[in-house]
Amino acid sequence: MKLIYAIVNNDDSHSVQSALTKSGFQATKLASSGGFLLSGNTTFMICAENENVDEVIDIIKEHSHKRRQFVPNATSYGTGVYSDFPVEVMVGGATVFVTDIERFEKV
Repeated sequence: MKLIYAIVNNDDSHSVQSALTKSGFQATKLASSGGFLLSGNTTFMICAENENVDEVIDIIKEHSHKRRQFVPNATSYGTGVYSDFPVEVMVGGATVFVTDIERFEKV
């Protein structure tokens, strides 16, 4: 048995959750935030049998989309003056971790 942690953009959260549920997978949904962009994410914890891990990851891939976003970037010009210039970055998609489970109980 495996525990899958999937960190997805909040914009994709509902779509991922609906697709997982439709396919018969249960997920615990946690609010989280990224350290780089400090924006909201959703972390899903999904317990799955070893043979179902690829199916879960495929569902997450299908419903987590990358997109471009402009974010402020503080830059110094050597004068000590900081100015904000928007920088285009890729956001979205998913970060997925798969770990072994020694014991799983639903009480």
